[in-house]
Amino acid sequence: MMSSEISGINDTTTLSNGVEMPRLGLGVWQAEPKDAVNAVSSAIQMGYPMIDTAKAYGNEQQVGEGIKQGLAAAGKKREDLFVTTKLANSDQGYESTLTNFDASLKRLGLDYVDLYLIHWPVAGKWAETWRAFEKIYQDGKARAIGVCNFSEQTMKSLIALSDITPMVDQVEFHPWLQQPSLKKYLADTGIQQEAWSPLGGTGGSLMKEPVIQAIAKKHGKSAAQVLIRWDLQNGLVTIPKSVHPEYIKQNANVYDFSLDDDDMKQLAAMEQNKRTSYWLTSFDWYFGDEK
Repeated sequence: MMSSEISGINDTTTLSNGVEMPRLGLGVWQAEPKDAVNAVSSAIQMGYPMIDTAKAYGNEQQVGEGIKQGLAAAGKKREDLFVTTKLANSDQGYESTLTNFDASLKRLGLDYVDLYLIHWPVAGKWAETWRAFEKIYQDGKARAIGVCNFSEQTMKSLIALSDITPMVDQVEFHPWLQQPSLKKYLADTGIQQEAWSPLGGTGGSLMKEPVIQAIAKKHGKSAAQVLIRWDLQNGLVTIPKSVHPEYIKQNANVYDFSLDDDDMKQLAAMEQNKRTSYWLTSFDWYFGDEK
């Protein structure tokens, strides 16, 4: 499904439908609208090949403006950039999905997206939502479709009801939360795993871990660069978030070093099944895999 070779920012993974998806992109979760334009534009000018947003982030319009500005400044075309957005939980359902997808395109100022994702598996809704996703894909408005935060059981249930298997599952992934069983299942099923919150959430406490600090010092790199490199060496797509141009640039500077076997073992040993996001524990619409 994907070459293990890691050579540079333009590395891609081949999705199950043949679409080439970049391995590294800019995430804009919790990026304030006023900061999103410059962050996205800066990332594109620095060579980032992918931008990941969502309706729920409240910044699709600003991301769209950043894309427009960044592509113009970099002398690039729309097809040079891979753009992902996601359906909000309150918008799930067949007709609502179709309507809200078109609204996302309008806010982004785009004719199509490269990847459209169900943001969360809302109980009682995701099956009909996925039918709408299949139509969006078949109509050529999204080059690939997938989901976020689907467990192994929920994914199996979805596949059993679907004509098209999701091409991506974007989940929280970092040394504290590795979900090895899900990781193996996705790999075995030909579904690309993508990491959100690869740096361990907004508090930065993961990056302060002595193990990560020691590995960073060993390689002359930052803790963030170690975590991003770890994602890549684990075969994932990763979307670290920053609105600061210096960190956006630094986060892409991960191709001149490799984590050795000892580094990888130390990071793997940090598993705690620990989520850094409040999302899964603050809402009542997710719990319980739908059969």
